[in-house]
Amino acid sequence: MKGVLFHLSTCDTCKKIIKELQLPEDIILQDIKSNPISKSQLEELKTLTGSYEALFSKRARLYKERNLKDQDLKESDFKELLLEHYTFLKRPVLLIEKKVFVGNAKKTVAAARETLHP
Repeated sequence: MKGVLFHLSTCDTCKKIIKELQLPEDIILQDIKSNPISKSQLEELKTLTGSYEALFSKRARLYKERNLKDQDLKESDFKELLLEHYTFLKRPVLLIEKKVFVGNAKKTVAAARETLHP
């Protein structure tokens, strides 16, 4: 089972979820601040989730600072913002084989745990 967990090493929620998931050794931890998500990684995640918006965090500080909620953002805008700054990625994102788990909702974390430890 190979996979990648996109996270922020300074994020307490990410740390808590990583601990809770008891990740196998073959899951790569990618700190998106020091190792930003690549265009090809983002494309793969978009294919699996169906949209860039599904990967986008509307809780990001920059989202509020730039008044992005008042703009009519299109898929191309979400893509550019996700590639521009790590803070726009909803965290954590776990990619295992062809399954993706986005964000920190209890249900999402539980589903990820079930996939990792059936």
